[in-house]
Amino acid sequence: MSSSAVVPAPPPADERRKRRTALIGGSLGNLVEWYDWFVYASFAIYFADSFFPGDNPTTQLMNTAGIFAVGFLMRPVGGWILGRAADRHGRKSALTLTVTMMSVAALLIAVAPTYEQAGYFGALVLLLARLLQGMSIGGEYAASATYLTEVSARNRRGLGSSFQYVSMTCGQLLGLGILITMQHTLTTAQLESWGWRIPFVLGALFAVVVFWLRRRLQETDAFKEEPSGEEAHDDSARGSLKALWEHRRQAGLVMALTLGGTVAYYTYTTYLTKYLVGSAGMAKTTATLVSFTALTLFAVLQPFAGMLSDRIGRRPLLITFAVGCTVGTYPIMTALGSVSSYWSALGLSLLALVIVTGYTSINAAVKAELFPTRVRALGVALPYAVANALFGGTAEYVALWFKSNGRETMFFWYVSGCALISLVTYVLMPDTRNTALSRAEAEADAGAGTEAGAAGRERTATAPVS
Repeated sequence: MSSSAVVPAPPPADERRKRRTALIGGSLGNLVEWYDWFVYASFAIYFADSFFPGDNPTTQLMNTAGIFAVGFLMRPVGGWILGRAADRHGRKSALTLTVTMMSVAALLIAVAPTYEQAGYFGALVLLLARLLQGMSIGGEYAASATYLTEVSARNRRGLGSSFQYVSMTCGQLLGLGILITMQHTLTTAQLESWGWRIPFVLGALFAVVVFWLRRRLQETDAFKEEPSGEEAHDDSARGSLKALWEHRRQAGLVMALTLGGTVAYYTYTTYLTKYLVGSAGMAKTTATLVSFTALTLFAVLQPFAGMLSDRIGRRPLLITFAVGCTVGTYPIMTALGSVSSYWSALGLSLLALVIVTGYTSINAAVKAELFPTRVRALGVALPYAVANALFGGTAEYVALWFKSNGRETMFFWYVSGCALISLVTYVLMPDTRNTALSRAEAEADAGAGTEAGAAGRERTATAPVS
């Protein structure tokens, strides 16, 4: 199969400006969504004993990690409901709904009573809030991945979709930045007593601002060109499970290619701080600073990797990630477990995140390029959410479980095994870079009458455009 494609003429300045505005608007909303999602993990070391009494810090963290993982169970539900909404009513409306749900969830956590105030009722409120956040983020990933990919120029989809993880990481950095600021302005006792509530109040306020921004986003051309109502051949099938079943092979690919990436991502982001504190014996403030610095550089890398994929294809980056993660996880994690300085911890963390960049920078584009417009959001959402619920959301809990049983190194092999499964998938799957996402792109391929046009039509046969 040829990897060439019709190279589109540069869009006019007005069109480029609209695309930049859409990318910025979509990314800012994604940033706040993921800030609210990740700030729970960042502040868990301070509020764990507020909801779960006891003398064992690892057990308390396992309880909060369990609730963190439970939030992932709602991601398939949110992916299904909100993915269907995005395919039927538009990407913009789904993005607006997800941020509304996230705002409510953040507020619930901010006001949740502690164990001393209401027993385990506070933990129940925490659980309900995480379930709502899980539903919201399940739809957010699909809607934003689809939106950022569709709104980008065809020859810059890798770059455009890379901003999903730029904004995701910036959301995490915002949470870590607030944590670092509070660590230097409040005492540990104040953070554990009431300070941990502040970032959740801020998250609710941020979400209100983003709601206003998302109301002003433009809809993507790929969605607008889709016939609806009486013009549609089968409008009821849009975003339906029946339509997704017709593309079950692509859905299976999404699950398999997500497996290794999501486990590696959560290992080196949300779990990293706890690992440095609990296993390497690093001070909380130093471990937080390591994560903050590493994630900052990680965010900067995403667009460059996305641009590279626009030139050489998606598969080379995915394969590089999977090989690096399969081979490198054990030595990197072992070394991180015995670091004694900020710089050594930072260097190893960066090495791991550079490897993970091969997945994070382009996975949104790859998944969106596998499906036709009428089921694209649901096709990205549901299988991705299932893979995350089973593997990404449980990564931290699995790591702590192995640690509590004195077999921490088994987790390193677990991460490597997940990456190996994804590696096989990457080797066998086709490259999706030149897939036509809209009728206009498919017609451009057909009209060219070249080898590139034939390649585009062949890919369209694999992922037909409705």
